Amino acid sequence: MRRIADCRLPIADCRASARARLHFLSILILGLGLLVFSGCASHPFVGSRPFNYQTDTFSYANQLVWEYHYDANGKWVHNRREPPPDYHQHCFVVARSARQFFENAAFDASQPVADEKTYGHLIRKVVSIDPSHPLPIEKKIVIPGYANLREFSAAHEHLLKDECGGAWESYVQRGHWRMIFPFSRASQEKTAERLLADLKDNRPPVVHVVRFPELLINHGVLVFDAKESEKDIIFSIYDPNKTDGPRTLDYDRATRTFNFASNDYFPGGRVDVYEVYRSWDY
Repeated sequence: MRRIADCRLPIADCRASARARLHFLSILILGLGLLVFSGCASHPFVGSRPFNYQTDTFSYANQLVWEYHYDANGKWVHNRREPPPDYHQHCFVVARSARQFFENAAFDASQPVADEKTYGHLIRKVVSIDPSHPLPIEKKIVIPGYANLREFSAAHEHLLKDECGGAWESYVQRGHWRMIFPFSRASQEKTAERLLADLKDNRPPVVHVVRFPELLINHGVLVFDAKESEKDIIFSIYDPNKTDGPRTLDYDRATRTFNFASNDYFPGGRVDVYEVYRSWDY
């Protein structure tokens, strides 16, 4: 059985047994029975500025448990990373939290630096806000002493890791039920159009990148920019596994297919994409 990519879900990194997978899918299907009648209306939101990778991302990365590479026979293989990472399986938590700080926090470097207790309280307030219900400008939570999230997270890495959420929140992300159903080319075209619309409103969407049921990749990233041409759309993404710069998620208009480039946890190729944290059932 192939080991799936190290993309921050416990089912991905721990290779759940067939029985555990069936149990997981049963829960998802059961939940769908309620969700399908709820609709998925989202709440309009227009941000005041575009997302900036250099200032609106965390200074630390979601780490990999496994090291991946091609062997001499061209097979994609893995080895356990040594020493083991101390912060992993948090891709959805990191991507979601980045968006929550972008939409709900206001950094103010002119104010004095506060103590850890104060920052812990403020972090919990920011990440407790439903991502589908961003705060209006006048109600944003002020983070004193720092100019932006990148600077704040460099100074308070451990506090943010502790307060933004555990790995279990990636495992039970409310939109996971969607990945078990087929993705049509029409649905992927609609997704690409919706992502563009979100970006025009300065609303950086968090998306689930998946290859189900193979689960070669099972990952959460934040989309923050796009370049369009007649041939394709190149979406710029914040990958929680990386801190050195943006990555891309490419959409081919002719085939209506998303493609994710090869990296140190995915061999590259076609993926399916859908937005999460858009409404209460996603």
